[in-house]
Amino acid sequence: MSCPWHSLAGAADPATQAAAFDPFEGPFHLDPSEALRWSRAQAPVFHSPKLGYWVVSRYADVKAVFRDHEAFSPCIALEKITPFMPEAQATLGRYGYDMRRTLVNEDEPAHMDRRRALMHSFLPEQLAQHEPMARRLAREYVDRFVDRGRVDLVDEMLWEVPLTVALHFLGVPEEDMDTLRRYSIAHTVNTWGRPTPEEQVAVAEAVGKFWVYAGRVLEKMRADPSGPGWMRYALRRQKELPQVVTDSYLHSMMMAGIVAAHETTANATANALRLLLESRESWEEICAEPALIPNAVEECLRMSGAIIAWRRQATRDTQVGGIDLPKGAKLLIVMASANHDERHFENPDVFDIHRDGAVDHLSFGYGSHQCLGKNLARMEMRVFLEELTRRLPHMELEPGQRFEYLPNIAMRGPLHLHVRWDPRKNPERRTAAIGRFPRATFPIDPPARASLTRVARVASVHREAEGIVSLTLVDPRGRDLPGWTAGAHIDLIAGDYQRKYSLCGDADDRSRYRIAVLKEFHGRGGSRYIHASVAAGQLVHIRGPRNHFRLAEGTVPCVLIAGGIGITPIIAMADRLQALGRDYLIHYAGRSRRAMAFCDRLKREHGTRLCLHSKEDGSRLDLEAAIAAASPQAQIYACGPARLLAALEELMHGCPERLHLERFTTEGAVLDPRKEQPFEAVLQDSGLTVQVPCNRTLLQALRACGIDIPSDCEEGLCGTCEVAVVEGDVDHRDKVLSAAERAANTRMLTCCSRARGKRVTLAL
Repeated sequence: MSCPWHSLAGAADPATQAAAFDPFEGPFHLDPSEALRWSRAQAPVFHSPKLGYWVVSRYADVKAVFRDHEAFSPCIALEKITPFMPEAQATLGRYGYDMRRTLVNEDEPAHMDRRRALMHSFLPEQLAQHEPMARRLAREYVDRFVDRGRVDLVDEMLWEVPLTVALHFLGVPEEDMDTLRRYSIAHTVNTWGRPTPEEQVAVAEAVGKFWVYAGRVLEKMRADPSGPGWMRYALRRQKELPQVVTDSYLHSMMMAGIVAAHETTANATANALRLLLESRESWEEICAEPALIPNAVEECLRMSGAIIAWRRQATRDTQVGGIDLPKGAKLLIVMASANHDERHFENPDVFDIHRDGAVDHLSFGYGSHQCLGKNLARMEMRVFLEELTRRLPHMELEPGQRFEYLPNIAMRGPLHLHVRWDPRKNPERRTAAIGRFPRATFPIDPPARASLTRVARVASVHREAEGIVSLTLVDPRGRDLPGWTAGAHIDLIAGDYQRKYSLCGDADDRSRYRIAVLKEFHGRGGSRYIHASVAAGQLVHIRGPRNHFRLAEGTVPCVLIAGGIGITPIIAMADRLQALGRDYLIHYAGRSRRAMAFCDRLKREHGTRLCLHSKEDGSRLDLEAAIAAASPQAQIYACGPARLLAALEELMHGCPERLHLERFTTEGAVLDPRKEQPFEAVLQDSGLTVQVPCNRTLLQALRACGIDIPSDCEEGLCGTCEVAVVEGDVDHRDKVLSAAERAANTRMLTCCSRARGKRVTLAL
């Protein structure tokens, strides 16, 4: 689908774009991430006069707002974006509508007190109890239309099944489904939409009835709170904690919970199916390989999640993205835009179900207010995709349909999703064994990185220097590979080995990747295996690309320093700087010219900008002289042996912001249960104490308790899984934090570092 915003993107300056921004109409309504492309590039935090909000569009800024609950209050999350006229307000008053605080719009410490009291039902082992029902319902609904040949999936499956699961989760009787559907839509329009004056009274009428209905159901459950369901559990907790779990709170949560557990999942699944059916190759891949479904769900949530934006209010004068905001400023933080930010995601506009960083998406929010029901939604979406891919792999979108969305600032999903298929090709007509086909089983949590690989074929193996070979990798089916940027790497999985290698080929050539591998005689065996066993024509697995060594494409000069095989990311950076017409200089050091890869290409393509340093030739690199000769503003990018990088850190200790290092060594990061001591992690914000045994990393233990921690390398090399330390002595094993940062003891990487003592307290 083409976006009309393209016609505006190059035609108006940021001030004009900001003045024209309207989330209810036009480009944003059709495609929020595309509509804010100009903002991510030029004005990541801007004021919208039509909305009266500051709009935040970049990943890092959105995440920072979510993280800082002291500076940014969630109190306006459920505030009406469009104030009602007096007649509509009177209608709400007639029904006694009094929606107050819920988990999504409550400040600390009250929020965490209630979250701790009520989170038991959201633990993975509790959520797993709802999976059989979700599977049964999905199967029964497909039974209704499988032989028909066409269906509106929203009307006849995706709206009703999540609602039934939501009611089951809450403990609400399965009644009045059609009525509840109207109520749910009315609540969305009431809170996040722009109903016309004529529509406001009708919306208020439905919302008022919804409020009364929620109260009646709550009273029914109060008479017998012994059964299953979150609300019944909350009623039991109320007897233990009456000051925390109050009557007014339960009434508000009953109403909000039906919408939160139902509408978001229905919309997210409809968005996912549209994406997958429009990307036929991806659909066919998950049909053939159901193990890809969990990551496909995460990529769908990243590309087109159900929640496009959320709201916060500044509690004091503060800053976001370098922009001053006054106390009381209202913020619209657009996760749909953040999830397409090229500063965080490689190829953010490409739909890639193999993306290993998809789980970094912000569609469930982040921090202390991250969606409690995220894993319930994941489970339902996986069940839907598994059932439909098994029974209707030949399903396709009805051609020519227009996708319509309910105009609002928060929720997004197509109102209808028409699909068709040839019933004569249904797999179950070809074999009576369809019911016995093995079903995939997935844990109730984010997908493991180990499953997120794609197959590549080794097109060629070439000797580049003494002890160094280059591998050219292509897609076995001749498709383009994901694009990459200078400094990016991939994980290569060959045999029983998995290693990281920087991409060093032509970034503009999407048909192939090129990496170089140094044979390390004292390493862990991976490079020796590649040299001895990997040959042209062989199939391997790769993961990525990812970029933790990103080149800033500004105007200041750059000094590129490579030691040995560290030339691989550096050569890609040099190529990019040359293409940009930037000022740069390359220092490439090695023990001998015959052991230094790509020398001929570097001399041919970078000429006078290249300085070669060979220990054997007596021209060793003088780091101090190289840094002294550089411009005071120059950015320094370096990759190479640990001694080289440590020396650079010492030389640049007074201006660390100019130094950018890439490390691929992981000494001390590998968990050896025989040598470890157990400890406990106290989560200050969540009120939990997590036990970390000898055979688990802190990251693994946190995830097992339903705490989502983003991660990438899981080897202490990238910094993605960093958390704040409040108290406790940390055994730092990463290659990211500086000596000063380690000494401060206020941060740690959960994938590899541990507590030195029996306890560490974290700001989680």
